[in-house]
Amino acid sequence: MNFQQLRSVRETVRCGFNLTEVAAVLHTSQPGISRQIRELEDELGVEIFVRAGKRLTGLTPPGEAVLPIVQRLLLDADNLKRAGEEFSSQTSGRLSIAATHSQARYALPAVVRDFRQLFPAVTLNLHQGSPKQVAAMLLSGEADIGVATEALASFDQLAALPCYRWTHSVIVPPDHELLSGGPLTLQRLARHPIITYDPDFSGRTHIDEGFAGAGLKPSIVLTAMDADVIKTYVELGMGVGIVASIAFDPERDRGLRAIDARELFAVNLTRLAIRRGTWLRGYAYAFIEAFVPTLTRDVVERALNGENVDA
Repeated sequence: MNFQQLRSVRETVRCGFNLTEVAAVLHTSQPGISRQIRELEDELGVEIFVRAGKRLTGLTPPGEAVLPIVQRLLLDADNLKRAGEEFSSQTSGRLSIAATHSQARYALPAVVRDFRQLFPAVTLNLHQGSPKQVAAMLLSGEADIGVATEALASFDQLAALPCYRWTHSVIVPPDHELLSGGPLTLQRLARHPIITYDPDFSGRTHIDEGFAGAGLKPSIVLTAMDADVIKTYVELGMGVGIVASIAFDPERDRGLRAIDARELFAVNLTRLAIRRGTWLRGYAYAFIEAFVPTLTRDVVERALNGENVDA
C-alpha cells in the first residue's frame, strides 16, 4: 500500500469516476491510475469501485467504508508535512481559501491584501463556490479555510466559527417606484419581478422564508450565483434585485440605488470553517485573525478540538 494508490482512489471519487480527469490531476496516465487502484484492491481483498466494463461508475459497499479511511490517511500525511514545514519554513508555503462569491468579492479583498504584505512568500489560492461546494472543498482537503453562510455549520466534520452578521438590500434603478410611496414592505416588493441569488447562495433561504411567512409568492424571474450579475440585470430593467448589503457600493454602483431590507428578511451569519483534524500553519491562523480579530489561534484551536465557541 502506498500514497499514490490512496490518492488515485480519492481523486477518482472527486472527479466523478472519470479516470481521464484523475490522470490529469495526478499527472500520470489513465492505465497507471487503473493499475494503482487494482493493486490496492488486490491488497485489501475487496473491490472499491463498481465497474461497467472498463468504466468505474461508483463505490461498492466496501468502497464506501474504505473511502473515509483513505481520506483520513491522506489528511494525516498532509498534516505531517505541514508540521515539518511549520518549523523549517515559517513564512512561506501555500494557503487555499474557499469562499462564496460575495465573500471573495466584497469581504476578503482587504484581508488578502494585508496578508500578502505580511507573508509575501505564501501563495494564496482562492476558490469560489456555493456554501455546499465550499464545504466539499474543505472536506476533500482542496481548501484549508472556508468562508460562507450558516450552511457550513451543518457539517459535523467542520469546525464552523461565527464571523459577522449581515442583512439584505433591495437594489433598483434611480427612478424606481419603490424609492417613494412609503416604507418598503414585502407586499410592495412582491408586486415586482425579482432577481436574486440561486437557492444555495447568500441567505436565499431567509429571502424565501420572509415571503412565505407573509403568505406571498414572489415572481423570481432570474437567479444568479453572484451579486454583480444580479446588479447587471437590474440595470437592464428586468426586475428588482435582492442582494447582500455588503455587495452594494454607492460609489461603484452609481446607476443603482439600495433600499435597506433588514426589516423584511432574517439576519444572516457568515461563518469561517476548517476541517477537524487539519493541521494549520502559523500564517493560516494569522489570516483568520486578520479577517475576524476575535478568532484568535486559541479560539480556533479550541473549536477544532470540539469546544463550542459559537457566538
